[in-house]
Amino acid sequence: MIANAFDYTAPQSLDEALTLIGNGAKPLSGGMSLIPMMKLRLASPEHLVDLGRLKELSYIREQDGELHIGAAITYYELESSTLLLGKCPLIAETATHIGDIQVRNMGTLGGSVAHADPAADYPATLQALEAKIVLRSATGARTLSTKDFFLDTFTTALEPGEIVAEIIVPIEPGLTGTSYQKFRQPASGFAMVGIAARIRQQAGTLSLIRIGVTGLSGSSYRATNVEAALEGKQPTEENIRAASALVGDGVDASADLHASADYRQHLATIYTAKAIRAALSRSA
Repeated sequence: MIANAFDYTAPQSLDEALTLIGNGAKPLSGGMSLIPMMKLRLASPEHLVDLGRLKELSYIREQDGELHIGAAITYYELESSTLLLGKCPLIAETATHIGDIQVRNMGTLGGSVAHADPAADYPATLQALEAKIVLRSATGARTLSTKDFFLDTFTTALEPGEIVAEIIVPIEPGLTGTSYQKFRQPASGFAMVGIAARIRQQAGTLSLIRIGVTGLSGSSYRATNVEAALEGKQPTEENIRAASALVGDGVDASADLHASADYRQHLATIYTAKAIRAALSRSA
């Protein structure tokens, strides 16, 4: 199908873009989700504002002990960044699981975060990293945790006139192990279940464990029950299996033509254990 007619603006500055968006225009970043929706006429914005060309939103830099990532950075730039590979490899690794090379050359981190697809990869990773999400509008900026930002299926805390401008993630100490493990839907490449794990060990016990989950339910989340079951304990296979079995507790698992709720729960258990083991192997 063909999209309805719309106006298009490629602003020269972020301030200009925010003014247009504040007046009701729709932001466009990589277009990997919005353009297909427009072609199907599931979305019909009257005015698109292209953020993808703004250098002000395309950067990866170290600042005040954290990594600041502009929202318009592409997946390819994330997976190939030497700074990320050295100081927050989970961000770089996650990009390699997304789509194909064409998608990774166009899709952006900020676009994925703002779209909040329940099967997207980066929400799980940002949950595990306890990332901060910076929102900007023509009138100011605010910073939210992932817990406060991701609310429900395709639903975030973005207010009218706001965009995702920046994502802030921690610089990982040398002994932190991370991993993103995903069961792909064969046709789309989206996560039927995706698990991000972030682990540190001290004296043979787990001193920190963070687990982010996507694909299992209507929104990404941190599996705090898994974390509580393992933190302070030895990472034995028995403990890993018992904790991983808790990943879907209290969660309304999604069901569709690709997987039943029970099967998704089963996948989540298996891939949680898989992600924990992989992260452990990188934390020694």
